Amino acid sequence: QVQLVESGGGLVQAGGSLRLSCAASGRTFSRSAMGWFRQAPGNDREFVAVIDWSGGTTYYADSVKGRFTISRDNAKNTVYLQMNSLKPNDTAVYYCAAQGPYWRSNYYHESSYNYWGQGTQVTVSS
Repeated sequence: QVQLVESGGGLVQAGGSLRLSCAASGRTFSRSAMGWFRQAPGNDREFVAVIDWSGGTTYYADSVKGRFTISRDNAKNTVYLQMNSLKPNDTAVYYCAAQGPYWRSNYYHESSYNYWGQGTQVTVSS
């Protein structure tokens, strides 16, 4: 069992930065790929970024590539999402998610994740 708690959301002006954190509990964290998703009002939840268990492999949605960076610290059971050059259309609730102990190639789809956090609100003003 893995429990996930996100933090770091808030209100920021366009062009600003935020760093989200996701603290995980559970023995399998260090072996699990971790992802970030987001959901804006009226929209489906969408993939943002994923990192494999070692931190050596990352993938990003095209909309955030070059602006967001996902990282993890397995010693602290924490995954991060550094968000720079934020835009108003980045406004959403951001969710942290954990896969099981084996990498799933459909990392961009919600169905490949077993555990979800409660989400943290990010609001970018213009």
